[in-house]
Amino acid sequence: MTNNKAFIENYILPRVKKPITYQGNEINSIHKDLNQISVRFAFAFPDTYEIGMSHLGMKILYSLINSVPEFYCERVFAPWLDMETQLRENHIPLYALESMDPIKTFDFIGFTLQYEMSYTNVLNMLDLAGLPVLASNRSDDDPIVIGGGPCVCNPEPLAAFFDCFLIGEGEELLLQILKDYEKCKKQSKKFSKRDWLIHIAQTYESIYVPSLYEASYFDDGTLSDFHPVIPNIPKVIKKQFIRDLNHVYYPKELVMPYHESVQDRIPYEIFRGCGRGCRFCQAGMIYRPIRDKRVDCIENGIQTLLDSTGYDEITLLSLSTSDYPHIEELAEDLVKKYKNDHITVSLPSLRLDSVSAEVLEQLQTARKTGLTFAPEAGTQRLRDVINKNVTEENLMDTAASFFDRGWNRIKLYFMLGLPTETIEDVEGIADLAEKVVACYENNHDDNRRKRCQVTVSTSGFVPKPFTPFQWFGQNSIEQFKTKQTYLKQKLTNNRIKYNWSEPILSFYEAVLARGDRRLSKVLHRAWELGCKFDGWHECFKQDAWEKAFNESNMDPAFYANRHRNLDETFPWDFIDMGVSKSFLIKDLKRAQAASSTPYCREGCANCGIMQFDSKWRCHS
Repeated sequence: MTNNKAFIENYILPRVKKPITYQGNEINSIHKDLNQISVRFAFAFPDTYEIGMSHLGMKILYSLINSVPEFYCERVFAPWLDMETQLRENHIPLYALESMDPIKTFDFIGFTLQYEMSYTNVLNMLDLAGLPVLASNRSDDDPIVIGGGPCVCNPEPLAAFFDCFLIGEGEELLLQILKDYEKCKKQSKKFSKRDWLIHIAQTYESIYVPSLYEASYFDDGTLSDFHPVIPNIPKVIKKQFIRDLNHVYYPKELVMPYHESVQDRIPYEIFRGCGRGCRFCQAGMIYRPIRDKRVDCIENGIQTLLDSTGYDEITLLSLSTSDYPHIEELAEDLVKKYKNDHITVSLPSLRLDSVSAEVLEQLQTARKTGLTFAPEAGTQRLRDVINKNVTEENLMDTAASFFDRGWNRIKLYFMLGLPTETIEDVEGIADLAEKVVACYENNHDDNRRKRCQVTVSTSGFVPKPFTPFQWFGQNSIEQFKTKQTYLKQKLTNNRIKYNWSEPILSFYEAVLARGDRRLSKVLHRAWELGCKFDGWHECFKQDAWEKAFNESNMDPAFYANRHRNLDETFPWDFIDMGVSKSFLIKDLKRAQAASSTPYCREGCANCGIMQFDSKWRCHS
């Protein structure tokens, strides 16, 4: 089955706002002879092209799968509302960009799950493809629907829609899965999807097949038991992780989007993991251990991508880029090498206590762009609770250092609703912002002072699995709104701009992050009621979500706002992400005592990751 490519290009695409995002054929996109292909894989990003094309994981896996001659990976994104209308009205199934073939004809559809509020897009994309959204209704001839990404550390709300999940980092295991599938298809006269899913669940410790497990619940709604329903299926799924970042696959070419994407530059990962131990941060827990790339490996990889793309900007990526132990050496090398080529280097995710003004000044010699830092909390007491080991002195010293070197714009990110937060902690956010403005004004004349701008942004705290705060309930929507209103009233300086996130989105994010497989029916009903692009404020349908929960006789507050007992079994407890639950409980108690946990590079807190894999040895 193929789509009428000419009809799509000549009739459909002229009727939508951004036709080029549905056309493919970008520079460095890959096209193969289908007669030579044994396995077709649709890499599905459940959001728009502009967002998906900025995702590093897609860039890596797209290139990796296509490095195998007989495998073909193509891209598919969630079509925006105007394009969806055209597809449905003209009975055109959702297609992959490279071939424009319907993705329902592929062997695999692989969704990367980066954000809980994209879940209804997954259902919508399956339906647009012409596939049943429920895995139990799909046949052996339909594609294997596989999920990966950070959200699958709790895949249970999506259990009804996926055939399997790859837990952890997929660069090495995904190719093994595809090769296993290819072998089974060749050996079997009649391919049985269920038999193959049982086989991979028994063979690979990082593959979770939800249909092979059963959950039961106590009268109060909490989980009582979770177990496999057939023999020889593991009770615990162990995350996959890459041991050596210097030798793992990294693309030599990047697809060059014709339409501007969110991050339209070369992304280069310099290390993986984070040992800071911020107690709200899921990524800092699930991506442990820290693994650094060598400077020469980074520099060679960047040069290869510059040659193949023509980009003039590089972003050095990690969860905390300024924590890279060789950042000064790397920055100096890159500036020296590319100073005459007008190539800029940027550092995201900066920490107040580790960023160097001298390094940033080297990298931003052409223009002084704004800087972004995340104190997270307004008082030292609350920063101690969350293990954000930065001080007001760190912020003031850093601000003064950058102001003296010509910067005049700083963005400060905070969370509202952190565990143990008081109204004094909220007021502390305003106090910090005022002190940053004063730091600038006290060191500059009136003419320069007018250009100072401090942007304060707040988001609602979302308790996430595999963090010490997974036991805490989230603030109610009303509590979030009260705190936002209070902060607005305190931020009166016209040199301070205040941005905030919508509490309703944080609420449903928490529901889905902490949910169990009973939420599948709510998700299904919410999608039937028109929910999609829930992370986009203009598309979010609160009434539809409320109706979906009411019709399902379920209370979203049970998942988002409820404090949980230490002995409660969580829906995600069957997954081993390497950090032990006993460590998380100890760290929770340290949070309640406002005491710190050491930074991994400076001392081991025995989180469990060292015992996670006997072959792993930490060289940090």
